[in-house]
Amino acid sequence: MNKSQKNNNIIILLLLLLSVILIAAALFFSQETTRTYSFEVGKPWLHSRLEANFQFDIELDEATRKRITDSVNQNFSKIYTMDHKRGEQQCALLSRVLRGRPGSQALLEAMLTLYSDGIVDNEAANDIRAGKQLRFMVGNNELQVVDATNMKTVRQAYAWLTDSLKDNQAIQEALKDVEISNYLKPNMMVDEEENEKWMGEDLRNALRSPGTVQANEAIITRGEIVTPKKAAAIKSYQDEINKRYKQRNVDQTWTLLGQILIAATLMLAFFYFMKLLRNQVFSRRRQMVFLISFITVFVIAVFLLVKFKYGLLYVIPFGLVPIIVSSFFDDHTSFFVHIVTVLICSLIASSHQAEFIIMQFLAGIIAIVSVKELTKRTQLVRCAAIIFLAYCITYIAMTLIAEGDYTKIDKYYFGYFLINCVILSFAFLIIPIVEKIFGFTSSMTLLELADINNPLLRQLSTNCPGTFQHSLQVANLGGEAALLIDANMQLVRAGALYHDIGKTKNPAFFTENQIGENPHDHLVRPEDSAKIVIDHVANGLKIAEDADLPKVIKDLIAQHHGKGVTRYFYYKAKEAHPDEEVDPTPFTYPGPNPQTKEAAILMMADACEAATKSLTDHSEEAIAAMVGKVIDGQVAEGLLREAPISFRDVETIKRLFVERLRTAYHMRVSYPSDIKTAEPAHEPEADDSATPPPHGDTAQEQSK
Repeated sequence: MNKSQKNNNIIILLLLLLSVILIAAALFFSQETTRTYSFEVGKPWLHSRLEANFQFDIELDEATRKRITDSVNQNFSKIYTMDHKRGEQQCALLSRVLRGRPGSQALLEAMLTLYSDGIVDNEAANDIRAGKQLRFMVGNNELQVVDATNMKTVRQAYAWLTDSLKDNQAIQEALKDVEISNYLKPNMMVDEEENEKWMGEDLRNALRSPGTVQANEAIITRGEIVTPKKAAAIKSYQDEINKRYKQRNVDQTWTLLGQILIAATLMLAFFYFMKLLRNQVFSRRRQMVFLISFITVFVIAVFLLVKFKYGLLYVIPFGLVPIIVSSFFDDHTSFFVHIVTVLICSLIASSHQAEFIIMQFLAGIIAIVSVKELTKRTQLVRCAAIIFLAYCITYIAMTLIAEGDYTKIDKYYFGYFLINCVILSFAFLIIPIVEKIFGFTSSMTLLELADINNPLLRQLSTNCPGTFQHSLQVANLGGEAALLIDANMQLVRAGALYHDIGKTKNPAFFTENQIGENPHDHLVRPEDSAKIVIDHVANGLKIAEDADLPKVIKDLIAQHHGKGVTRYFYYKAKEAHPDEEVDPTPFTYPGPNPQTKEAAILMMADACEAATKSLTDHSEEAIAAMVGKVIDGQVAEGLLREAPISFRDVETIKRLFVERLRTAYHMRVSYPSDIKTAEPAHEPEADDSATPPPHGDTAQEQSK
């Protein structure tokens, strides 16, 4: 391992460490310090089946408790006690004042009657007027309701003596000598101690638990409507759990640590997957930064949204992960990224992890298969529709397995799935943003570039019609070869269309655009001709830069000749200087050699298509010999050594090229006019002349 690779590994590991730290922070903030379930009374229960792990009593909620308490306080009949001594004391005081005066005996008897019936205070008077009963303690802890008909307030007692007994002359005489109101005192008073005792008993009875939930009994099942009673049971259960957690001093740090370890293990597995099985991507720092950042940002977004509202877990379109990743990477990479993302996010779906993982696993597979080559927006709509169907089927199946009752299926979930898939169908809006930030190129962009109405291609068609036709044929050859060896077909096609745009600077110096005179004949030195031909690569890169073409297209332009030699002019120079050693450097393309499968395919397709045009014999044997000669020469020169392409792939491409080129150059039947003049059938679009080798730009100029 060289120093550059070590540095790359260290940087990626540091990025992964930073990712784990950020995910850990998101897990920490999404942790609940107490056990809570989000729900609304009157709405369906969105979580999985909730069972009691222990027996507990259902407690009333605060609003209900307050309402019951207020009702008991309002309707409670107070308990009173009669102070018999007070009446006796007041009558004794009155007797001493009267001292046997006329009518004193009758007045004392009337006073005893009042105290015997009961003189009440204002509070008791208000209760009587409100129709409440007056209760008295009788015997040992027994209550008795007393008739309050004859009870009077101090004012009423005074009126009774002065007004109601005004016909009793004896009493009226006695009243003249005393201020009777001074002797009228309430003897019926609230018994505070007994009131507190009995009101507490009434409250305890009224606030008694409405029921008890046994251990392993279902509190509520998913999809069931949350009634007030169910809400009280759920709240009581979570309060009891939290109470027990506090009693046991359970530290949530251990739970968080376990989640962080799982997230770190998954990210480490991602690291080794990319390093061992996708080393070409792993060695490109920008691509690894994107993948790690994408996983991290998506996971954190999920954690925060679910923290805000748990039901959003079903609205988040996890299918976005494989769709976006597969737009720039291979299917295996996108699937592994999707699995890592789903497994990390499942840490917060603790109540139904199995269902969550199965649903998102299916969504990922469907997304990858449905959008393998994303070229149309309708593909996303179709993909979203299939994922919606998969979500629905999985949800129904998992509900039937868990509940064993189809009535527990909650229709609200289908609404969540629908929102999920509607969001998913707009994934094409995100792809250009990723392209802009990271400099990637999606298949949709490549498809747009392959439109022949593109200004650059129209210019190529107008200024270099021969080169344009050559590019079209190379695009067809290369595209089919890419499909056979699992390369990026859209990239090869787009690259083939633009690989020779540099020829627009000097179109007449290239054989396919020449009509009549060859301008190379006017150049003295072969080096000058070679420079003009080689410069079409540099010119093409400048044009591509000015047109802001993607980097992958510019790479194909730079690599489609690799470090090959313009052999025709090189041999010309050797012929001109037979006694000297000719330096091949002025006749060599700057390169680099192909670095990808796509660049290797383009190099082979470009050379083979050009070389076969120089043949006068287009039989299968002649084409096969030429294709073999061209590609074997490239392999022998080491032009394909740096590309990740196998010998098996090369042999597959050879067979395809022979088959397609043979079809392109097949002989046509002679028309009647040709038969009469006895002229041989002539293929107008094929170059079957026996002229000396033209001046081309491929590795096989001498055969063009």
